[in-house]
Amino acid sequence: MRKIIASTSTTVDGFIDNPHEWSLSYNSEDAMAYALALTTGCDALLLGRVTYEGMAQAWPNMGGNPYSDHVNAMAKYVVASQPVDTAAWNPTVVVPGDDLINEITKLKEQDGGDILIWGNGRLTDQLATAGLLDEYRIWIYPVLKGQGEPLFRPESVTGMKLADTTTFTSGVTVLAYNPTSG
Repeated sequence: MRKIIASTSTTVDGFIDNPHEWSLSYNSEDAMAYALALTTGCDALLLGRVTYEGMAQAWPNMGGNPYSDHVNAMAKYVVASQPVDTAAWNPTVVVPGDDLINEITKLKEQDGGDILIWGNGRLTDQLATAGLLDEYRIWIYPVLKGQGEPLFRPESVTGMKLADTTTFTSGVTVLAYNPTSG
């Protein structure tokens, strides 16, 4: 069965918004190799509508390297309860928000590589609650932001088991956790 992996960047103080403002200077060669291996081990990208719409504005214009070429070729599944421009970033399939658990259960049971989620929000909370989220990969950047959108919300309550720790030359650390229970 395919795994669903949520990969999210956060500051040391636990904020995830506007990572382009605080993360890019820490993209060391070893961190980028790790990101490439994680991404190429997946053949599907699962996103919420807002994240998808933001990514669809930029990613189709990127290419020419193994990472962005793989991301652009991956099947994208966008969870939405309102219309989405699927032509903006192909191939894209809309997963109706009211049928999320049923559709993602079917997707996990299909043959293929793992399924990657960028970000951590209501989508990951719902999947973790339903027992469908297999792993969090939390990229902790050596930055203090002071305020912003938190990594987790009250709805995120679950037990977690540390599966792996990787530290890069830039000071970024990835903590891999498996959700265990509510």
